[in-house]
Amino acid sequence: MLIDEEQRTERQREILQKVADKLIERRLAAPAILVLESVKPLSFIASQGLVFLGPLLQPLLSVQDYDVFAEALEDRDNVEWLIRRLEQGEEERGGRESN
Repeated sequence: MLIDEEQRTERQREILQKVADKLIERRLAAPAILVLESVKPLSFIASQGLVFLGPLLQPLLSVQDYDVFAEALEDRDNVEWLIRRLEQGEEERGGRESN
């Protein structure tokens, strides 16, 4: 059972990384961080609200990945992980642009 949990967490992080990369690429990391910080205390409820945002996120994720993404956001640790990843990506992107 522990292996299943580890595999699930690993899959969630893969999807979260994919979302982070696409948001950074589209220069939407800052607004995404703002939204994630705002909903972090209510991460479970916010993840359920993703049902309504499905059409907006279709360019970022496949249907299967979207389901994993919504499930991942139920866990506040994953929300915090995604925020940190977006911040790191934004810093890296800023460093590349200034050179």
